[in-house]
Amino acid sequence: MSATAALTELRMQVIWTRLISIVEEQAQTLMRTAFSTTVRDAGDLSAALFDLDGRLVAEAVTGTPGHVNSMAEGVRHFLAKFPADTMHQGDHFITNDPWLTAGHLHDVTVVSPAFHGGKVVGLFGVCCHQVDIGGLGQGPDGRSIYEEGLQIPLMKLASAGTINQDLIDILCQNVRMPLQVKGDVLSYVTSNEAASRRLSAMLAEFAMPDLSQVADYIIAQSLEATKAEIAKLPDGQWTSTLVIDGYDKPVTLVGTLTIAGDTLTMDYEGTDPCLPRGINVVLNYCRAYTVFGLRCVISPEVPNNFGALEPFQVTAPEGSILNVQRPWPVAARHVIGQMLPDVVFGCLSQAIPDRVPAEGSSCLWSVQLRGNLPGSGNGQAGESFDAIFFNSGGSGARPKQDGLSGTAFPSGVRAMPVEVTESASPIVIWRKELRTDSGGPGERRGGLGQTVEVGMRDGSGFEVLAMFERVERPAKGREGGHDGAAGQVSTSSGKAMRAKGLQALPTGDRLVLQIPGGAGLGDPATRDPARVRHDVEEGMISAEAARSRYGFTG
Repeated sequence: MSATAALTELRMQVIWTRLISIVEEQAQTLMRTAFSTTVRDAGDLSAALFDLDGRLVAEAVTGTPGHVNSMAEGVRHFLAKFPADTMHQGDHFITNDPWLTAGHLHDVTVVSPAFHGGKVVGLFGVCCHQVDIGGLGQGPDGRSIYEEGLQIPLMKLASAGTINQDLIDILCQNVRMPLQVKGDVLSYVTSNEAASRRLSAMLAEFAMPDLSQVADYIIAQSLEATKAEIAKLPDGQWTSTLVIDGYDKPVTLVGTLTIAGDTLTMDYEGTDPCLPRGINVVLNYCRAYTVFGLRCVISPEVPNNFGALEPFQVTAPEGSILNVQRPWPVAARHVIGQMLPDVVFGCLSQAIPDRVPAEGSSCLWSVQLRGNLPGSGNGQAGESFDAIFFNSGGSGARPKQDGLSGTAFPSGVRAMPVEVTESASPIVIWRKELRTDSGGPGERRGGLGQTVEVGMRDGSGFEVLAMFERVERPAKGREGGHDGAAGQVSTSSGKAMRAKGLQALPTGDRLVLQIPGGAGLGDPATRDPARVRHDVEEGMISAEAARSRYGFTG
C-alpha cells in the first residue's frame, strides 16, 4: 500500500469514528431531553445518519435492532414523498406508519435534513417508542390498526424551523398523557438538530463539501466484508421450525436458510397466516430482527450500515403472520418479531453448530399498566395514567459461555431503574430479582429469568396489557442441553392470568411475573463441577437442583 493510499485509509477511519461519535451524541441528546422513561432510561430508540439516497451510513451504539434496521428500510419512503432537493433547513418529517418504519404505531420516526454550506448533505433519523399513542394501547387486543391508536402519515413536523402546531394539537387531543407525548416529539427534533450541527462542523474541519465520498467508502467496505464472511459458510439449505404460544392458540414459524456463495436468503414460507389480534408482524420488522439474528453469528464485527445489511435477503408470504397487510392489527408485534433470531439460530445450528447459542426467553416482557391517579378525595377518580417498564428473561447458553441472566436479547433495551419507574407512576415494584433454577441445564447453562411483583401504591385496582411469551412453550435446549424454565403470569393472591390480553386486577392484588429462563447448551453431565459450585454459592441454582441436574454433591 502506498503512503498516499495509507493516508487515505487513515483519514477515512478517523472520519468514520467521528461519524459514530456524532450519531451517539444524537442518541444521548435524545435520551437527555425525552420525557418518557422508555427513551430516557431504557434507550428504546435508534439514531442514525443516512445519505441522500436513503442509505444507512452510521448508527448509534445506543438503541435496538428493531428500530434501526426498520428505519434503514424506512427512510427511502420519506425521500420518495419529500425529495432531498425540496428540503429546507429547519424542516423535519414524521410518521408512525407501521408498514413504512418500525412495525407498530407506538414507534414514531422523525427524519431531518442536515445542511452544510447551504445545501443538504445527509439525513438524520430517530425512531423511538412512544408509550401512549391513543387507542387501545400497546397490547394484542385490537382487531384492526384503527383501534390501536393515532396514525400519522408521512408529513411535515416542522417547516423551516416552525413546528406544525396543528399536528401537535391533534396528537395531544388523542393521547392520555399529552405533555409526555409532546415533549418526546420535540426531543426528536432537538436530537436531529444537534447531530446536524456536529456533522457540518466535521465537514468543515476536513474540508469536505458533502458526505458522498465517505458514505460510498463506508458502505463498500462493509458490503465487501459481509460478503466475505458469508462466502466462508457452507453452501446449502436448512429449515427450522419454532412453535410459540401465540394469542389463544400456538403459532408456528418456519424459516428456510439458503446459502450460495456470498449470497444468503431467509424465507418464511410455511409460517402460519396472520391473526385478528395485534401480534402480527410487518415485513419491515420481520426483516429487521431476522437480519440482526444472522449478523450476530455471521458478521458481528462488521459495522451496521447499508452495506452490511444488503447481502441478507428476507422474504415471507404476503398475508402470513410475518408479512401482514393493512389494516390488520400489529401493536404487540415484538411478541413474535423478537422470536425470529431463534428461528435463524435453528437454521444456523445445522450449518455451523459450533457458533450458535441455544434458544432464550427472547421476547421482552414489557409490563404496561393502566389505571387512575389518586383522586381529589371527593369521590372522583384522578386522571388516567399509562406506565411501562421493561423486564428480560435469560438468554440461551452460548458455545463458550453461559447464557446471560435478565438480559434483553435480541431487543437490547435497558432495564429501567425501579426508582425511576415508581417516581413516574403511582405504582410500587415490590420484587424484582433473579429467578433461581430458571436457567436450562447444560455444559453451558442458560441465563436466569426474573421474578417481578408490582401493584398500585395505594392498593387500588389496575389494568395490565399482557403481552408475554414462552409461558406454554419454554426455550429449547441445544446439543443435549435442557430447556429453560417457562414463564408464569399470576396475581399475588394466587390466581393464574392469561399471558396475553387486557386484564384487570382488583383492589389489594398485585401482578406477579415469573419470567422465562434461557436454555442450556451441551450435556449437563459434562459441566465443570467448579462452575456448578459457583452457581450454588451465588444462589443461581439451588442445592437440590444441582444434585438432580448435574449430580453435584460438593
